[in-house]
Amino acid sequence: MLTKERLREVLDYNPDTGVFTRVKSEYGKRAGDEAGTSDKDGYIRIMIDRRHYMAHRLAVFFTDGYLPEDTVDHIDRVPWHNWRLNLREATQQCQMRNCKMQKNNTSGVKGVAWDNWNAKWKAHVTVGGSARHLGRFNSLIEAAYARYAAEQCLGFEDLDENTSAKRYIRAQGGIV
Repeated sequence: MLTKERLREVLDYNPDTGVFTRVKSEYGKRAGDEAGTSDKDGYIRIMIDRRHYMAHRLAVFFTDGYLPEDTVDHIDRVPWHNWRLNLREATQQCQMRNCKMQKNNTSGVKGVAWDNWNAKWKAHVTVGGSARHLGRFNSLIEAAYARYAAEQCLGFEDLDENTSAKRYIRAQGGIV
């Protein structure tokens, strides 16, 4: 089990840059070298005592003194941006709300899609694993407003301040 003392014995962390550096040489790594390697998804993994740790979790441990029970979310959604102000403890539901828009999204707004059957825009929001239909709308901006209102009403305060619905409404000159 990794302790705070052991972590500080082998690594130093800059909370402004998110970079870990080695304090002492071990396992072929030299003191002063940047610690960690990037995995296939861009997350930084750091080996301590022959065990791999995710850098974003170590950042919370280093600054706050404990390993989080829940997941640690990158607010800006960039997996190698490990500065402390970009990290927050999050539930799985919060992380799903903050994930990137799906590649097949054509509206540019999460939870809004074109309904070919009715020739209207439809909006939905997912809560607790189930989708809630918000309605069908004649325009994309109306559907975006419905999505944004649902995010506010359902208490998605853990979402990034700049949701796709909010960005779209602003880009169209709307008021939020």
